[in-house]
Amino acid sequence: MIINGDSYESARSILQDLTFDTAKKEFRSRDVPFTEDKYVSLDLWSYEKNLYTNLAQLFSDQCLHTVKMAVFDDPENTIFKDRREFGGSIFKQLHQTYEYLMLNNRTSSIVHGLDRIDKIEYPTEALREALLNTLIHRDYSYSGSIIININNERMEFISIGGLPRGLSTSDIMNGISQPRNPTLAQAFFRLKHMESYGTGIRRIFNLYSYCDTKPSISVSENSFRITLPNMNCNTPSRAKESKVSDIKYTQTPQITSQMQIIVDHLRQNQSLTEHQLMELLHVKRTRAYIITKQMAELGLISIIGRGKDKKFVLPTE
Repeated sequence: MIINGDSYESARSILQDLTFDTAKKEFRSRDVPFTEDKYVSLDLWSYEKNLYTNLAQLFSDQCLHTVKMAVFDDPENTIFKDRREFGGSIFKQLHQTYEYLMLNNRTSSIVHGLDRIDKIEYPTEALREALLNTLIHRDYSYSGSIIININNERMEFISIGGLPRGLSTSDIMNGISQPRNPTLAQAFFRLKHMESYGTGIRRIFNLYSYCDTKPSISVSENSFRITLPNMNCNTPSRAKESKVSDIKYTQTPQITSQMQIIVDHLRQNQSLTEHQLMELLHVKRTRAYIITKQMAELGLISIIGRGKDKKFVLPTE
């Protein structure tokens, strides 16, 4: 979108009191320079106007845009199970949203005699590509949030802004790329979040090449939606498999090193508060919530109380 002769990315940000703590950590972790003398080349600072750009606002800790996520208990997306909203720097939104996607990407096991095959609901690379596509190509000139809906059958990634003018759905399936936010896309490419331009959508479809149900794309004038089907849902081939009497589907526990630290600590101590857990793992509250929620679902811990009185204990026998 062009604003007063400038692209949205290079136009003046309405916010000028910006900080870049998250962006600095992101660039440092990827071994890419991020210093004030690089702001002009990154298109974060307009040398002519002596002002921060909209791209700088997206990078900043004060970013005005958010990602809203909801988990539903029904295919019609009417009964809420959980909801989240992630804000801050676009890099913070990237990592927190991906963590929450993986929290909702369960693994099942098909057990047949002595053999067990683990099956994840969604290819992790497909989730990554769908999220990157949504963050990089949305129209940030609108204030609405990115929407991600999750239910037992599918995940939907919905961003504001249809396809760039002149492109069709067939074009993007053929690998033609015309980024709506080219400087943002270049930054993600430099940070190695993207391997190349124009391949993400095709990669998603290739990951589902052996599945009965395929991803789908829906485009309107003002929105873009990509839907990823749950590969462990009752597709025709899955239904056929499930007729075998000695096959069963079970949730596969995935015990991480952080979970093990918590369990080991609770074996020596009666309980843990949320603040103590955050200090123990050196994580922030959002990450602590995700870990403890997973552990409670796996039966590794019990959660007592709510809010500031919340405690974590080992489950009673």
